[in-house]
Amino acid sequence: MSIQTIKWHGNSVKIIDQTLLPGKVVYLEFRDVKSFWQAIKKLQVRGAPALGVAAAYGAYLGIKGSRAKDHKAFMRELDGMIRFIGSARPTAVNLFWGLARMKAAAGRNKDKPIPRIKEALLGEAHKIYEEDRAICRKMADHGARLIKNGDVILTHCNAGALATADYGTALGVMYRAKEKGKKFRVYADETRPLLQGARLTAWELMHEGIDVTLICDNMAAHVMGLGKVTKVIVGADRITRNGDTANKIGTYGVAVLAKYHRIPFYVVAPVSTIDFNMARGGSIPIEERHGGEITTIRGNMIAPKGVKTYCPAFDVTPAGLITAIVTEKGVFKPGEIKKIR
Repeated sequence: MSIQTIKWHGNSVKIIDQTLLPGKVVYLEFRDVKSFWQAIKKLQVRGAPALGVAAAYGAYLGIKGSRAKDHKAFMRELDGMIRFIGSARPTAVNLFWGLARMKAAAGRNKDKPIPRIKEALLGEAHKIYEEDRAICRKMADHGARLIKNGDVILTHCNAGALATADYGTALGVMYRAKEKGKKFRVYADETRPLLQGARLTAWELMHEGIDVTLICDNMAAHVMGLGKVTKVIVGADRITRNGDTANKIGTYGVAVLAKYHRIPFYVVAPVSTIDFNMARGGSIPIEERHGGEITTIRGNMIAPKGVKTYCPAFDVTPAGLITAIVTEKGVFKPGEIKKIR
């Protein structure tokens, strides 16, 4: 993949500003954690696996200037930094997974001098980045087997290179299928209110030479009813122990439609997206965004001034609506997910 969502550059983190796509391809560079927190909050970097990588690099940005003299003081600073970064986005469990990895790395190196602990933390962040690249390709290998010649796939939001270190989850499956010579087409939901499907997924798929057709979210039922969709493939931001799955708002509705039309519904996500400490989807914290994301598009008002809004960023698809979940460990029925642990 030629798209690099996030990377370490010198002594800073560089990301592609996803809020400017597809009109502009701009890379931003961050040297401090406060500005990087804003980038996470504003969705300049987004997507569950990418947030795991961002969390790791963000933790290092926040702690690299620490003047702590001992491990105890250093850990107090690191804990504060972890809480700060975690406050940016509550739903995507990979964010917290990445932060937990960084804290564990600091603990493993507690007997070393502080400069060596900092080096270990940067090394852990690099490791998380490289692991994500490898994991995406393993998921792609497993998931590509589900795609057949002539398939028409519907996807929602963006689960491609822009949502990971560089390859993708749901879209990564499609990239690998294309590499294997399979012929298929894709419908991309626009994904209101921030249009990640229109702005990001359509751009990515066209960039990779995959036949994609953009549709409005409320057209999904129509194209399914016409028999134009053979599979639905989406990503995930958190999967609970019973297989319930949180993903971008609107995914639940697509799953209900797929069930009615007897269309297989697949979720593609790394094991790091599975929250083994959470029993079911009703416990997943759902991020609520500012109402301006509904009332405006690119700064232009499309609703009456002062109208009340409700803007959840995610919804939860019950396990009973999911055909299978594709991970780097293989393909599992939702009820089998707990076995991975």
